[in-house]
Amino acid sequence: MTENKTLLIIDDEPSILDALKQLFEIEGYEVHCYTNAAPALKKLSRQFQGVVLCDINMPEMNGIEFLEQLTQFDSELPVVFLTGYADVEVAVKAIQKGAYDFFEKPVSEPLLDCIERALDKRRLVMENRALKAQVKKKSAPGVRILGETKQMQQMLHLLDAIIDTPADVLIEGETGTGKELVARYLHDHSERSKHNFVAINCGAIPEELIESELFGAKSGAYTGAKESREGKFSFAQGGTLFLDEIEAMSAALQVKLLRVLEERSVTPVGSNISIALDIRVVAATKVELHELVEQGKFRSDLYYRLNLVKVKIPPLRSRKADIPLLYKHFSSIAATRFHKPMQPISPELESQLLAQPWPGNVRELRNHAERHILLGGAMSDSSINPTWSEDTLSLAEKVSYYEQSLIEEALAQSQGSIKEAMSLLQIPRKTLYDKMNKYGLNRTMFAGGD
Repeated sequence: MTENKTLLIIDDEPSILDALKQLFEIEGYEVHCYTNAAPALKKLSRQFQGVVLCDINMPEMNGIEFLEQLTQFDSELPVVFLTGYADVEVAVKAIQKGAYDFFEKPVSEPLLDCIERALDKRRLVMENRALKAQVKKKSAPGVRILGETKQMQQMLHLLDAIIDTPADVLIEGETGTGKELVARYLHDHSERSKHNFVAINCGAIPEELIESELFGAKSGAYTGAKESREGKFSFAQGGTLFLDEIEAMSAALQVKLLRVLEERSVTPVGSNISIALDIRVVAATKVELHELVEQGKFRSDLYYRLNLVKVKIPPLRSRKADIPLLYKHFSSIAATRFHKPMQPISPELESQLLAQPWPGNVRELRNHAERHILLGGAMSDSSINPTWSEDTLSLAEKVSYYEQSLIEEALAQSQGSIKEAMSLLQIPRKTLYDKMNKYGLNRTMFAGGD
C-alpha cells in the first residue's frame, strides 16, 4: 500500500492552480487547491500530514503573512513558495522566516523532488510527535491499556482519536475483556479527568431504585426518601458516567435515558427543576446490542444514540500474542501487592498460556498470574492443561474453569478469609464451601484466616 501524499496549493491565478493540480495528481498526490490564503489557513492544523505549496505575491493575504500566521500554531509544517523573478528577494526573506524552499515560475522538474523531500520531513515530524505523545501518555497518571497486536493498536488509535470529543461511546466486549478499563482510559486521558468518573452497573441495582440512583431524588419523592439524593448523572458533572451492562436496563428506563442524552439535562425524581449536564456517557455491553434491537428487547433510538462511536474490545483468544506481555504485567503487580518475589515465566508455562482459550479473557489471565505469584507457580502451572483448546472445551467446562478462577481470585484478595470471599462473590457460606471442595481449594493455600 502506497503512503498517503497530500499537497495543499495556494495561488490566485486559476490557470496556474489547475496546471499544478494536474501535475501533482499525475504524481499520485491528493491535491487541495485555494485561490486565497485565508481559507486555506483555516483548513490547516498540527494534524495536517502534507506539504503546502504557496505563491508569494497574492492579494488580501500574501505568502509571507500566511507563513507568519501558520508558524504560530505549527512551525514545522513545510511551506514551499512559488515566486516571479521580481520576488526573489522576498522569497529569500521567507526562507529566513522558516519557509522550506522557493522556486521561480514557471515550474520546473526540481520542484517535484523538493516537494517529495518536504513530505518525507513532514512524515518524520508527525512520527516523532506521535512517539512523544505515546511516551507522555505512558508516563502520565491514569490507566494504561497494554497490547501490541494489530487489533489492540487499532482500538487504541480509535480511543486516542475520540478522547477529547464530546461524543458518547458504546463499548462492546465479552465478560472480562476490560470494558471499564477502556472507559477509565477515555476519562483519565481526557480533559474531563479533573472531574468525577462515576460507574454504575445497570444490572446490579434493583429496578425500583435505579431511577433515583441515576437521576437523583427530592426529599419525600417516595417512601423512605427522608432527604434529597444526588443522582449519578449530576455527580458526574464535568466528567464521565459509565453505564455497565446497559442491556439490563428496563424499557421504561431506556425511554428516560434517551431523553436525558438528547436534552443533556436531568430532572430528579419528585422535582420539576431540570439540571443541565456537561458529561460524557460511556455505555458498555457484553452482548451484541443490535441483536437485542432486532429482537425488540432494546430501543433502537437509544441504541443509535449510544452508538455514535462504537469501541469493540477484541477477546483475548483473538490476540494471543499479547498474552506474555499481559501476564508479566499482572505478575509484577501481584508480586508488589502480595509482597512476593517475581516468579519467572518458563517457556513451558508460556506455551501453555498461549494454548488456552481463556473464556474469562483478560480477567481470567490476571487471576492466573496472581495465583502464579501467590502460590509459587506450583498450582497455576498444574491448573493449565496444554491439551485444551477452544474447540475441545464444552460450554460446561468453560463455565467451570472460569468459575474456579473467580473463586481463587476472591480467596487471594481476602487472603483466605471465607467471610470476605463470600462478600466479594455474593454467595452463601455453604455454596462457597461446596464449590471450594469441587475445585480442590483450601483457604490455607491463600494465607491468612477467617
